[in-house]
Amino acid sequence: MFQLIELRNNVGIRPSLFKLEQTRAIKEVLNTKLANKVLYPHGLCIALHDIIQIGESFSFPGDAGTHTSVLFRYIVFKPFEEEVIIGKVRRSSPDGVWVTLGFFEDIFIPEAYLQSPHRFDQEENCWIWEYTDGLETHNLYMDEREEIRFRVCKIEFNDVAKRAPTQDSEELLPMKIIGTISEPGLGLLSWWKEDNI
Repeated sequence: MFQLIELRNNVGIRPSLFKLEQTRAIKEVLNTKLANKVLYPHGLCIALHDIIQIGESFSFPGDAGTHTSVLFRYIVFKPFEEEVIIGKVRRSSPDGVWVTLGFFEDIFIPEAYLQSPHRFDQEENCWIWEYTDGLETHNLYMDEREEIRFRVCKIEFNDVAKRAPTQDSEELLPMKIIGTISEPGLGLLSWWKEDNI
């Protein structure tokens, strides 16, 4: 789910950061530049792990800051395909279910990847798994904020800088995880709890 990647970047340090020790100033600049941003094809940047190498600093005419080549490692969030993750139902729509992990909310489970048979309840605004145990049918609701276990099918990256803003914000997601719950053991955790005897 979390990976450690090695990157090299030219770090510009503004004069207002000169009062800090160089390593601390570089850490601040890198975290401001990368934290909570999607870096293709690595994933969502979380935090700086460590600095491996700091090169020489240079100043350029007309620029009061310094520029330094830095080799560093960064923690990123990018689950691998087939990984099973637990999140919470964020919202439902006739197209499927949106899931959140708290720090990442762009996880979508399309209608075709839900447990079958299922139906969407317009009044409750949620999906219902119509589970049959052989004797009767039970309606198992997928309510918001319920914990859900899903398997990652694929990760989609979009270059949002090249797209014009549209009404549909789902098209503007820089990173979107597509998941499934159409297998035994997947879905709401409450569906799979064993009875206490």
